[in-house]
Amino acid sequence: MRRSKPGTTLAYVVASVLAVFFLLPFYVIFRNAFSTQRHLVSPQWNWLPDAVGGSTFTDVLTNPGFGILPALGTSAVVAVTQTVLTVVISLMAGYALSRWRTPASKVILGMTVFTLMVPAMVTFVPTFVMVSTLGWISTYRGLIIPVIFSAFATFLFRQQFLEFPRELEESAALDGASVWATFWRIVVPNALGTVAAVGTITFIGAWNAFLWPLLIAQDPSMRTVQVVLSQFMTSQGIRYPEMFTGALIATVPALVVFLFLQRWLVQGVERSGLK
Repeated sequence: MRRSKPGTTLAYVVASVLAVFFLLPFYVIFRNAFSTQRHLVSPQWNWLPDAVGGSTFTDVLTNPGFGILPALGTSAVVAVTQTVLTVVISLMAGYALSRWRTPASKVILGMTVFTLMVPAMVTFVPTFVMVSTLGWISTYRGLIIPVIFSAFATFLFRQQFLEFPRELEESAALDGASVWATFWRIVVPNALGTVAAVGTITFIGAWNAFLWPLLIAQDPSMRTVQVVLSQFMTSQGIRYPEMFTGALIATVPALVVFLFLQRWLVQGVERSGLK
């Protein structure tokens, strides 16, 4: 029986510590979701919950005053639509930047990379003014269209397509295929790993978005689940059980998507050439 190398043992120890560190917030959410208000505000820390019956879940999901279920629907529509549009637009933009080498394309690429260094919140005020002028406040258009472009996704696809062999595209052209047909029938199917990676990142980002929906969704019926969760924090105090129950419910869809596509996520990032 071979002994483990010290370096391997140390790596497993570090990985285990990091795993516990990153899983701790999920434990706190789960514990608090099944605890009463008095249990949570007690000065003595309790490792186990005291209300495992799930009555808080029923209250949060069925109480129309909370609006969790409509918010989950709004978040689903926004996240899915934004993900699909972002993937399609970034696919085409990344392919164009990887194939057409002109002075204009270099300028566009430079501007795309530059936007990666600009915090998104910097653009919120001018974007909000434009959305308000267009009359898109409290609409799906206002929630989705201003955020569908992703410089990161465009750059990721460009890196993927730079490694794609042009011989396949040239063979398709000799067979009479148009650029459009070659792109969708040959190039895109070979980039499904990156598509899954971009889709996963975009969906989780759209699902967890808070500040932009908070600005745009002024009508309560258009609020996303992250905005609705903030209503449990008021000037009278924080309703911890309801807030953490809502947080647990809101975490499930994003967690399912990540677990389902995590293999493709890692594969897509590796194939893109990003380290």
